[in-house]
This record gives sequence, structure tokens and C-alpha cells, in this order.
Amino acid sequence: MQFDLTYMLSAIPRLLQYMYLTISIAVISMFFGLVLGLILEHVIRKNIKGLAAAAKVYISFFRATPLLVQLFILYYGIPQIIPLFSAMNAFTATIIGISLNSAAYLAEIIRAAVRSVDHGQWEAGLSIGMSRWQSMKRIILPQAFRIALPSLGNTFVTILKETSLGFTLGLTEMLAKAKLLAADTYKFLECFLAAAILYWLTAIIFGYIQLRLERKVNQPYGREVGL
Repeated sequence: MQFDLTYMLSAIPRLLQYMYLTISIAVISMFFGLVLGLILEHVIRKNIKGLAAAAKVYISFFRATPLLVQLFILYYGIPQIIPLFSAMNAFTATIIGISLNSAAYLAEIIRAAVRSVDHGQWEAGLSIGMSRWQSMKRIILPQAFRIALPSLGNTFVTILKETSLGFTLGLTEMLAKAKLLAADTYKFLECFLAAAILYWLTAIIFGYIQLRLERKVNQPYGREVGL
């Protein structure tokens, strides 16, 4: 069979109908992953007795095992021992799984960014009467965010691609729709190439947004980020 460019182009609008689902999963997972990552970073940095060791084990497990395995454990395995989870649908399971996985990486990104801020910044905040929490909120985190922004952007693009694993749980997102179209027409190259192009273009758009944001946050420091 010859490559059918016309069919590939016609498949793109069909796949675009599922783009909202892909982006929704990515944004929600990034949000919850970032919240959990901040908590993990705080627990480890403060070396909270008992919890710090558990947080390190958590990070080690989720960084060292494939996300696909984690999704299968969450969606197919855990309901066997906790029946309450059997009511969880594929959309929810995908978000929870990606959030738990990304939190392990985001915790390390945040920890490295916070540690890279000069210790004198802490002392400056405390010297003018700020509490450690106020110093963290008003001085350390804004600077750490600037440092971590490139890595956070890369993590989001990774999450965006990982949403495609939702089809293994039965979720009909963009890649799953491409697979269904390919199964109906046997035009596998056209369908999957159309999906790849949409993922690529989406990553380019978010990459551009990231660079614009980097330029904005670096302006007070007199640094330029190329666009």
C-alpha cells in the first residue's frame, strides 16, 4: 500500500477532537504532581523523622519503575486488595498515575533549585524579621522557580507525551483514536504519523510559551532567553 497523504491530513481533524483530553490530563497531572513534589521536597529538606525516609523510598520507586507498570498496578492491581478503587475510571487512573510519577521527578527538580539559591538569601530574610516560611515564600521560592523553570517545562512536555499511555487502560484519547482509525482502515503509518505531528506541534507551542515565560522571569536579572 502506498502512503496516503490525503487520508493523513483528513485524520488530523478527527484526532484534534481528542486533543482537549490530552492537554487536560497533562495540565491536571502537572498541577497535582507539582503540589506533591513540593510536599516531598519539604519533608526531605526538613528531614522530618520517619517521613523523610518514606519520601526517599517513594521517589526511588517511582523514578526506577516504568510508568506503564505503575498505571497497571494502580488500575488493575490495587482494586484487588482495595475494592473501593474498582470504581475508578481510566481517566482518573491516568491522572493519578502520571501525577504520582511526575511528583518524584518534580521533587528532585525543586530540591535542586532551592539548594542552588544562595544561603545568604535565607539570612537576609531572617535579618529583617521574616520567619523561615515567609523567607521561603517571598524570597527563596521565586528565585528557585526561575532556576527550575526550564526543567519544569521539560517535565510538562514529558507528561504531555505520557498521556498516550492512557489508552492502555482503555481511555480513548488522541493516540487511542489513532489506533482505532488505523484498525478500521489499515492505514497505520498515516494515522500514527498524524498523531505524532499533533504531539509535536503541541510540544512546540508549549515550548514557545515556556521560553516567553523564561524571558519574563529573567528580565529583572538582566538575562535574556533566546526565542
